[in-house]
Amino acid sequence: MTFYSQNGLYVLLLLIVVFLIKGRVKDLSKYFTDDMHKKIFIGKNQKKIKLVFLILSFICLIFALARPVVKKEPIKIKQPSVTLIVAFDISKSMLAKDLYPNRLTFAKNKFPYLLNLLKNEKVGVIGFSSKAFLVSPITSDYATAKYLVKNMKLGYVNTKGTSLLEALKGVEIISEKEEKKAVIFFTDGSDNENFSEEIAFAKEHKIKVFVYGIGTEKGSVIEDGGELLEDSNQNIVITKLNENIKELTAKTDGAYLNSSNANDDLKPFVDDIRAKFEAKNKEEVTINQNEELFYIPLIAGMLFFALGIFGLGRR
Repeated sequence: MTFYSQNGLYVLLLLIVVFLIKGRVKDLSKYFTDDMHKKIFIGKNQKKIKLVFLILSFICLIFALARPVVKKEPIKIKQPSVTLIVAFDISKSMLAKDLYPNRLTFAKNKFPYLLNLLKNEKVGVIGFSSKAFLVSPITSDYATAKYLVKNMKLGYVNTKGTSLLEALKGVEIISEKEEKKAVIFFTDGSDNENFSEEIAFAKEHKIKVFVYGIGTEKGSVIEDGGELLEDSNQNIVITKLNENIKELTAKTDGAYLNSSNANDDLKPFVDDIRAKFEAKNKEEVTINQNEELFYIPLIAGMLFFALGIFGLGRR
């Protein structure tokens, strides 16, 4: 038998301190008023066994806090391990309101539904415009990732434009230890007509690209700070969903989906990723079979406490 929290046993040293003080200080009445002295000290005629019960109760509770366990041989199992990177486009075009309330908020609201579809997968999150930055490192803590995405704002990146190549470089950096990677882009597709550079980079680094298209073919104006965004010729900018990005997904063994209001529309992505990764990617997990015994001293301590307070007459 051993203890998970052995340092908790040092609290037992307090008993030695108490007995040392009791041995050196004989008359405590001068340190307290008569009323207080009567309230906090057991009367002279009380049986000493009450104090013994209370001390035993204290000792038992300390042993319970130290968590005694019986050690058993741990077992090792292999379980599927998939790392998924989610990349959010936070360029100014994501302020377009062809999806309610705007493209960026629509994409962020989809993230919790994606997490609900996951089980053992690990998730990392990046944001990108012309540069990429880390939102959440790879983690199994979905609650933290959800919080960080919810509080992600367009102002995090002040640069203009959209570079999917920079986003793919960010994916490679945070998942470089993974042999194969999967990334889900929430983007309107940028202004690119040719994605040859992105395709070459993704193939070289074994990144499968999945794109969730945010926007509509009709498009929308971009409202920034209460004003409509204009180009260099002072023409009002209208941004549309760029479906040319399908080429990037097709040539990297990924998939493409148009946005919708359905809560489970991302399920095909998750199913496809699992089918392509889980059969090969497995990590060894150690499961401890140690038997916890904290409840035994805990119950004993409660019984001793009850006997010390109620079992042998009134204080």
